[in-house]
Amino acid sequence: MDTTRKHPARRTALAAAALGAALSLAATACGGVGDAARPEGENGTVGISMPTKSWERWVQDGDNMVAALEEAGYGADLQYAEDVVEDQVAQIENMITKDVDVLVVAPVDGEALTDVVQQAEDADIPVLAYDRLIMDAEGVDAYATFDNFKVGELQGQYIADQLDLENEEGPFTIELFGGSPDDNNAYYFFDGAMSVLQPYIDDGVLEVPSGQTEMNQIATMRWDGAVAQDRMDNLLGAHYSDEELDAVLSPFDGISTGVISSLKGAGYGTGDKPLPVVTGQDAETASVKSIIDGEQTQTVFKDTRDLADAAAGMAASLAQGEEPKVDDTESYDNNAKVVPARLLEPVSVDASNYEEVLIDSGYYEESDLK
Repeated sequence: MDTTRKHPARRTALAAAALGAALSLAATACGGVGDAARPEGENGTVGISMPTKSWERWVQDGDNMVAALEEAGYGADLQYAEDVVEDQVAQIENMITKDVDVLVVAPVDGEALTDVVQQAEDADIPVLAYDRLIMDAEGVDAYATFDNFKVGELQGQYIADQLDLENEEGPFTIELFGGSPDDNNAYYFFDGAMSVLQPYIDDGVLEVPSGQTEMNQIATMRWDGAVAQDRMDNLLGAHYSDEELDAVLSPFDGISTGVISSLKGAGYGTGDKPLPVVTGQDAETASVKSIIDGEQTQTVFKDTRDLADAAAGMAASLAQGEEPKVDDTESYDNNAKVVPARLLEPVSVDASNYEEVLIDSGYYEESDLK
């Protein structure tokens, strides 16, 4: 299946962004250094722009990358935009003004950074997209991420295996949740999952009582768990008064948390009404605890230590004017160019293997999951 994904750019009002950037520049140090002196390393400085501290994985990504860069002799200017596009634009502009050697950017909105990436290109500053692809920008030099299509495949296959769709006649009920429509990864996750699930839907083994099977129907803006919870409330009220839900495709642990809250509010998880299979992603602490407690069923683990190391190495190569290590030069079209990508392997995690994958590897201490 062709994993190249092109979709129309949703333009943020750049004039408003510019005004917001001008007004908020002094307040954009969210988790970073703001207008402080450029943090020099013996080999240069890397500016790192992360989307938010609201989810622990982004904090881990930032901390791990700073550590890897410092070990390699680079200073790191790490800042968080707290999901405000205008703040991220202002922070990146500030890094450009301070003449960092490389920019590493995980965008809040992958379609809103065209102009600021052009500013970086004009200043001869390479740009590395981190985990989320920056769209509509020629100046994106490389992309460090996990195999996002594979993430979706793992989620879809987990549902297929848990319901034994290969052998059972069904029909089983499922509802589909997508990620944020301004994050290109959301389309890869969904396409990967549906590459597994769609044949069962076509054969009638799986059915979607709501009929909502397109991204424009199932997307969850900003990956917001509260938005997912409200949608799940509506789905349950409209379609599940007389039947039970067997599975929920959720692309992210935060969405899974909202979905499970809604399900429990509707009486699932008590008596003879078990919780459905609920997938997830990122192995957030709360979601791993939920898996251990028998609520969320699965998550996809993406070891951010490995991604941070890969990104740090790619950033160092770009700083030296060298080609970074990549392994995919075909799949990731950002509507302006095909961006060379480094893809790491995700791992499916459930109650049967979380100790081996998460604790034995040192990612979590056993006490973190109590």
